[in-house]
Parts: sequence; C-alpha cells; structure tokens
Amino acid sequence: MNIAVVVRQVPDLIEPLEIDSSGATLDLSSASFIVNESDDHALEQAILVKEAGGATVSVVALDFGDVDNTLYTAAAKGADRIIKLSLDGEPPSPRAAAALYAAALKPLNPDLVLVGVQAHDELDGGLSPFLAAALGLPYVGVICGVRRGAEPGTVTVCKEFPGAVMAQLNVKLPVVLGIVGAEQPPRYVPVAKIRAAMKSAQFEEQVAVAPGATPPLSICRLEPPASGSHAEMLSGSEDEVAARIAEILAQKGLRK
Repeated sequence: MNIAVVVRQVPDLIEPLEIDSSGATLDLSSASFIVNESDDHALEQAILVKEAGGATVSVVALDFGDVDNTLYTAAAKGADRIIKLSLDGEPPSPRAAAALYAAALKPLNPDLVLVGVQAHDELDGGLSPFLAAALGLPYVGVICGVRRGAEPGTVTVCKEFPGAVMAQLNVKLPVVLGIVGAEQPPRYVPVAKIRAAMKSAQFEEQVAVAPGATPPLSICRLEPPASGSHAEMLSGSEDEVAARIAEILAQKGLRK
C-alpha cells in the first residue's frame, strides 16, 4: 500500500500571538511553531498501517516554521520518503495549500492520503476536503482508526459522529481520509533517534508556487480578546468560604 501523509506547522498557542501593524493578520515573525496535532495523528496512523502489513509512507510538508525538525521526527518514526515544498512568504490558505499539496501528491499515485481533519489556524474551511477535491478522490472525514480491509483495495475505518457515535465503514481505495485521532497516541521518539535521522534522511525538495486566485474571504481587522472580570479567590474558614459560595449562588439566581 502506498500511503501519503500531509503534515503542517501551526503557531504554538502556549505563547501569545501578536497582530502585525496592518491589523489584519498575525505577526508570525517571532512565533513558535509545532506540528499540527491531528496531522501528527495522521502520521501515527500511517505508521501503524505500515507496521501491521507493510506499506510505503511518504510525508509531504510546506517549508515553514520548524518543519525540518518535524520531518526528521517523521523519518525517525518510520516514514520512507520525505518531500519538502519550498514556500516564498506566509503559508497559503487551505484552498490554495490544497492545490500545492495535490501537485506534489499526484506523481506519487497514493492509495491512501491521510491528513489531519483540522488545524487551529484554518479560517476558510479544512484542508482535507479541499485536498480530496484537488486530487479528484473521494473523501471521508473525522476518522479515528484505519486498518486494511478484508477485501483487496479497501480499508476499514472508524468514523466518529456527533454524540460520540462511532461507525465502521469499508472504503475503497484510493481515498483521502481526514484523521481526528490515530488508534493510539503519537509515539515518542528519543532525541538520539531523531539525530540519527538527521544524518541519514534525505529530503526531496520541490518548488511550490501558490495559485494567484482571490481568496473567498478577507480579514478586515483582528482584535485581541477583551479581558473579562478576574476570578474571585475565596479565603477564610470552611464556614466562611461556604457562606460566600452560597451568597454568590444567590446573587446569580441559582439559590433561593
């Protein structure tokens, strides 16, 4: 089985993000970047399928943020092929990025394309369905498990619906799957193994040219969230704290 995985860099939300001077976009020059969580699960799922019955795993990523470390980690986990798409400027919108990834993926002729179902910096929709459309392949999203199907040319997937309802589907290949979670958490890779991958892994670098199409929406202005009221810290004896809690509940109409 030929599996392709898309991995993306997203801003690390642990650190505050700044708005640039235009007021319409974020200033990412000093931001820290991490691998997108659901993409990390997509990679883990690809490695699990490979370990279960053999497969070739190719990883594709845009050259942005701390992507080299992410790609070396992917190689250390067991990815067979690493493709890095050079990028001039800021990351494109999901729709534009889908065209870039599709151009790199089509020559691979993958049976299975795995990509995270969401990223916290996406605004005009998720990448995964746009990528399926760009590749001309069927799409199934919100997947939390992938295994080889009982019949050749199929996979069995676990799809999550609202209310934590789970369904098992048999899907014909080729297909694009939007992964929300792998069958197990992404594995930890020791630093020594990543350093070894840095010496042996070879990146295939390709030039990515973002399409010049007008985006379907534009941002007029960004504003930081307004600070709300601060929490009240209760102190005193147990009786005093209990009395204050009862008073707060009564003020809010939750206690008569």
